[in-house]
Amino acid sequence: MIHILRQKASRQQVDEMLQELGSFIKLAVDIKRDILAGGGQMHADCESVLLQDGSQQSDIWGADWIPSIQKVEFDALINIRPNQQNYAMTIQDPSIKQRVEKITRQLLEGV
Repeated sequence: MIHILRQKASRQQVDEMLQELGSFIKLAVDIKRDILAGGGQMHADCESVLLQDGSQQSDIWGADWIPSIQKVEFDALINIRPNQQNYAMTIQDPSIKQRVEKITRQLLEGV
């Protein structure tokens, strides 16, 4: 199940997002709106939900959240964006990476 998080996730939301993959949650994080979508099989699924909610594609970055160790990983196919000088699956720009981590931790850390 994919949830859009605008505030701290509940335990139930995290459990529902974990249903798809078990040990981690695929995320799409809107660094302009300070929200994220999590759950689903692919980062693109989460990205699509955010786009339908009014996000701009250029503001959305893919990441994974591993609740058991409270870790953010920054690899996703949706991050390959030559037009934004991101040529790899990993987020290259340190400021974007920092925003993704900050938003992810604000909404998911400690749950």
